[in-house]
Amino acid sequence: MRIRKLKPHEISLHRDLRLCALRDSPDSFAETATDAEARPVSYWETLTRSVTEPNRHVMYLACDGDDIFGSTYGLRDSESSDMARIGGMWVAPLHRRHGIGRALLDAVRSWAREHGFKRMGLWAPSENPAALALYRQAGFRQTGRRRPLPTNAMLEIVELELSNFSSSGRELA
Repeated sequence: MRIRKLKPHEISLHRDLRLCALRDSPDSFAETATDAEARPVSYWETLTRSVTEPNRHVMYLACDGDDIFGSTYGLRDSESSDMARIGGMWVAPLHRRHGIGRALLDAVRSWAREHGFKRMGLWAPSENPAALALYRQAGFRQTGRRRPLPTNAMLEIVELELSNFSSSGRELA
C-alpha cells in the first residue's frame, strides 16, 4: 500500500471516491450522497482543483496499484491561519483496522508540518468508537465542542485537535 496525492486530472475518481464514502458511511459526513450526486461536473472540477493546486488544500489516497482503499483531505482552516483540518477521512470497510487510517493521518500531518501549521483539527461522529480511537491514538484530544451532524440532527459530531505535533504524532510539552 502507498499513499499518494490526488492528481489534477482525476476529477471522476475524486467524485467516485467521495460518493463511495458517503454511501458507505452516511452518518459520518456533513453531506449526503444524494446531494453530492446532484452536483454538476463544474463543482467536482473546482473541488479537485482546490485539493491539487500548490499551497491550497490536499487530498491523499491510500492505494495498491489502481485499487484505492481510503482517502482524506488536508484543509487550511478558514478561521485560523495556524490550523489545518482533516476532512472526509474514509477507509473502505474490508480494509479497516489495517493501518490505512493512520497512514492517511500521517500524510496530512506531514503536509501540515510542511506548510507551517501548529495545530490540526477535525470533526468526528460521536457514535463511531473506531474512528475516535484512531484519532486518540494519533494524539488528538476532544476540545469539548459538539454539534449536531448536519445530515442527521439526531447524531452529534465532536471536535478533536492535535497541538504542537511532532513527526511521531505525539504532542510536545
